[in-house]
Formats: sequence, structure tokens, C-alpha cells
Amino acid sequence: MKIVLAAVSSTEHLSGVTRHAANLTRCLLTRPEVSAVHLIVARWQHASLREAVACSDPRLHIHSVSIGRSMFARNHWYYADLPSIAAQLKADVVHLAYPAPMHRRAFHCPTVVTLHDLYPYDIPENFGLPKVLFHRIVLWQCLRAADGIACVSDSTLQRLRLLASQPVAEKAARIYNCVEPAPLMPSRTPLPHWKGEPFFLCVAQHRRNKNIVLTMGIFQRLLRRGEIAPETRLVIVGVTGPETTGIYRFLRDENLSEKVVLLSGITNAELQWLYRNCEVLLAPSIVEGFGLPVAEGLLAGCRIVCSDIPAFRELGSYDNCRYVALGPSAEEDFAEAIGVLREEPRGKPADLSQLSPPVIAEECIRLYRGLLVSGAGSSRSVRRPTPAQKDRASISPLLKGRDRENGIRHLL
Repeated sequence: MKIVLAAVSSTEHLSGVTRHAANLTRCLLTRPEVSAVHLIVARWQHASLREAVACSDPRLHIHSVSIGRSMFARNHWYYADLPSIAAQLKADVVHLAYPAPMHRRAFHCPTVVTLHDLYPYDIPENFGLPKVLFHRIVLWQCLRAADGIACVSDSTLQRLRLLASQPVAEKAARIYNCVEPAPLMPSRTPLPHWKGEPFFLCVAQHRRNKNIVLTMGIFQRLLRRGEIAPETRLVIVGVTGPETTGIYRFLRDENLSEKVVLLSGITNAELQWLYRNCEVLLAPSIVEGFGLPVAEGLLAGCRIVCSDIPAFRELGSYDNCRYVALGPSAEEDFAEAIGVLREEPRGKPADLSQLSPPVIAEECIRLYRGLLVSGAGSSRSVRRPTPAQKDRASISPLLKGRDRENGIRHLL
């Protein structure tokens, strides 16, 4: 079975979507029936994805495509060029790492899309007008066109069933994000000028649903009341986004610039170092599709204080995790929960076997096989690409020799 996994996105550094693609790639390579995984990324993503996958399996091929970085260029590539690339690679299944425009009739094989969330409806402030309207159109176009939909949590699946038509909902199944314990390996700290000071951790993109300003308010309250040492830092790891300007404004207005460290582009090993050395992991999100940082924090034995939302609750109940309701007194309630939890020792790594590679790989292969047996994609009238499309989508001449270090073939 040859799988083409498309993960072309705008961000150079790892985000939730690209980390999902890297984790899914490793999962699929645990299965003997998978003869090849072709991971397709943009040229600016190649280095970070190769590091994240960190696999020397000869069945893995990472391709980088040369396209424009604009939203239009990326969406056009998914619609116009991906079907031809999949045909050249003789894919048995094409899996999109997130919803993007899909030319259903142009694919010769079944297509699957991972649905992480319904943010265009649940938190439109993440996008603003008129972008949110475009994202809604793309979301539903992709979900209608795909043969299968893999929802990353039960809460996302339930939300889809509330919003979608029956034909779309019937194509959906819950397949969790794969999260596995990271190996214990030495790594240097990504914190500049760190001399052993305690720190709190928040792993979040700069988007409205992540509630980063609330996180900073909680931290500030603890500092002002003297409940944490004055040298304590708050470390926020995440790529920039619509909330970045507001975050910097809060830091300036509240004189917190020397106390808060903003990081992005760190390696997986450095992120694991932060999980294993932080005082507390904070996750006061308004809404989430899955909650990758909370899952990773549980596997690292972090003390965690998070919002009481369905996606986080779905991960289970643990002694080192406190759930706090979002409301008028959220800042005080979070601060109180942190104070109680800091009196407890760090917990043992949680057992999240439902997120393990063998389980997720089995569920993905079951979904793929079901689509192949049903003949999804085989009866379509596939249009032959025009000469211009062939030129844009041609990748075979660009394939280089194997990377001697890790056995990965890739496009330059």
C-alpha cells in the first residue's frame, strides 16, 4: 500500500498540523503492508519535517514542492497539482493532513482528510472577516469531496455530526492524534541565559482560542502575590499568529517583557526538555480539537492545569492534572489550582496507550482498507492533465539520490 500524505502549509516551524503529519508518518511505517509513504511538504518545511519524523526507513520519501507562500498558491496547489503528483507516485491512498481544496474527480484513488477542529465555526476570531468565510467554504468543500474523514478526537467527531449533513457525517471516524513518550535523551535548554530558574510552560500558537493573554494574567497574579519566586519565568512556545500583536502589547503594558520568554522553531528534543523541567504546564484554551500539549505533558509527567473543555477531559483524569472552568473568576481559579498542584510531586508518565503508534496505525489502515474494498475513487472519470499541469506537477525529474545520513529521498 502506497500512501501519499500531503502536509504543505505556510509555517516553516512545526505546528500542530505538521507535527500530526510527522507522527502519522512514523505510525504508518510500523505496518508491513505499507510499501511506501510519500510525505509532501513545501520547500520551507523540509528541514523541520525531516527532523520531526526522524526515521531512516527506506520506505519513507519526503518531497518538497516549489510553490508560492501565499494562501492562494497553497490552495491552488492542493486542488490543481496534488492529483497529478499522486498519480505519478501511483498512490493507493492520498491523505491530507488538514482540510484543503480537493478536486475529487481528478484523483484516481481514495482520499482521506484529517479534521482537527471546527474552528471556523467555534472560534471565528481566530481568522477574522472575511478570512473566516473563506475557511468555511474550503472546510466544507474538502469534507464533501473526501472519501474518508479522520477526526482527531471524539469531541471533534461529535461537533462535526452536529454541523454536517448526514452524507458527510457518515464518512467520519475518530482516529486520535498519535502521541508517544519521547525517549529520555540529553538536550540543551532552548531558554536563553537560563541558570536554573523555575519556569511555567505554555505550548500554544498565537491564536484566540489558546487564551495566551489569560495565561500571562495568571502568571502575573502569582508574581504580584509572591506565591512564586520572583525569578520564575513563563515560557510560551508557539508560532506567531493573529494574537501576536496583542501578546506583545500586554507584555509592554504590564512590564512583563523580562519575565516572559516567547519561543518558536525549537526542536522536538528541546520541547521535551521544557516538558520535563517546567514547574507547571498551563493550557487555558477556550476550545480545542485535541490538545496535543496536554497529552505530551501527561506523557512527560508534568503538573498540568488546563481548562475544563471536552477535548482535554477526553484524555482522562490524572492526579497531576487539574481542570478549571473558564468564567469570570478564571484567573483566580487557575492561580489557586496552580498553588495546590505545586505542593504535589511531579507525576509519573501517564498511560495513553490509546494514542500509541500501533493503535493509531491499525485504525488508519482499517480506514484505508475499507475505502479500497469499497472501490472509492476507482469509478471516477479522471481527467488527463494538460501539458501545463504536467509541467507544474512533474516531480520525477527532481528526485535526487538518497540522503546518506538517514535514507530519505526528497525533492530539492
